[in-house]
Amino acid sequence: MAKELSHSTRLSNEEITRYSRHLILPEVGMAGQLRLKSASVLLIGAGGLGAPAAMYLTAAGVGKIGMVDFDMVDVSNLQRQIIHSQEFIGKSKLESARKRLGDINSHIRIETYETQLTAENVREIFSDYDIIIDSTDNFPTRYLINYACVCLGKPMIYGSIYRFEGQVSVFDSREGPCYRCLYPEPPPPEMVPSCAEGGVLGVLPGLIGTIQATEAIKRILRIGEALTGRLLLFNALTLQFRELKLRKNPACPVCGKNPTITEFIDYQDFCGLSIAPSETSSDDITASELKKHLEAGEKLLLLDVREPLEYELCHLKNATLIPLGQLPEKVNQLSTADTIVVYCHVGVRSKRAVEFMKQMGFTRVKNLLGGIDAWAREVDPDMPVY
Repeated sequence: MAKELSHSTRLSNEEITRYSRHLILPEVGMAGQLRLKSASVLLIGAGGLGAPAAMYLTAAGVGKIGMVDFDMVDVSNLQRQIIHSQEFIGKSKLESARKRLGDINSHIRIETYETQLTAENVREIFSDYDIIIDSTDNFPTRYLINYACVCLGKPMIYGSIYRFEGQVSVFDSREGPCYRCLYPEPPPPEMVPSCAEGGVLGVLPGLIGTIQATEAIKRILRIGEALTGRLLLFNALTLQFRELKLRKNPACPVCGKNPTITEFIDYQDFCGLSIAPSETSSDDITASELKKHLEAGEKLLLLDVREPLEYELCHLKNATLIPLGQLPEKVNQLSTADTIVVYCHVGVRSKRAVEFMKQMGFTRVKNLLGGIDAWAREVDPDMPVY
């Protein structure tokens, strides 16, 4: 929780004016605003969820805000990551976030950590913060955050989004379940589409990230009822919220009565993602290799397993479109005698397609590594990327 204040802590006249709408709330008042000023919140991720959460925490007057990220601003981020602007495209997300947050409120302290969160640095980074907000988009980091919060006795405010749906909860093993009580095991990697694969409604992270910020502020102020032990589900298409009750799992390997995990583990390996980026399968073909084969006039069947809407955005010339979900019923339209190169957006769905086709007897089938995104970036710069 927020550290207790010294008697010398005061709000300046400018701060009183700035936070006046807080100060006249009986649930906040001067004491509550001073709690906000003395509090510290760390956000893991400066993307879709981290953007609104950080901006509202900054505006609210949380005294110290930390952000962990190591990504660059891409033009595709601007559809939802409202903390960034066009002038920072190609630059550090943390540099962009620091500038934006400083423009909102010069009275707060902003700390940035331009690094990947790992088992080696998580304790040191977390140690100076009262509350941790999970604004990530991947399971390994989420499990890492959860274990660190359990070890250090810190609350983890969780949020996730996909397409039109989002969910939020507060995990604090001292008061209720931890993240691993809800998700004991990660899903198979091939079953976890990213926003780049499945898309996301631009305003959705704004809603979920703002709820995360709300939970942090309530916790600092010691008001209201926290989402501890509750999972809030939101559907933007129906504009409906649902709530699921969560219980602490006595057999949880992290926070249970007899925990079996007592040290940090390799969370990439735990989530089935430990293959080094340089390693490729014999089923893979790179964009540059495919280009050479096509320029040599080799007869290849290009199979696009994306959705029709994606195909309309961009596609390889003469490619055959069979969305992955339709492949089982339409695979008989393909010949096992053909040399087939399968591609999707970034190589996830096409990998699954290749595995399925090999089971069906296709032996001359390859997966385009990195998908059409790699083709656009490495071979055809005039092709749009998405």
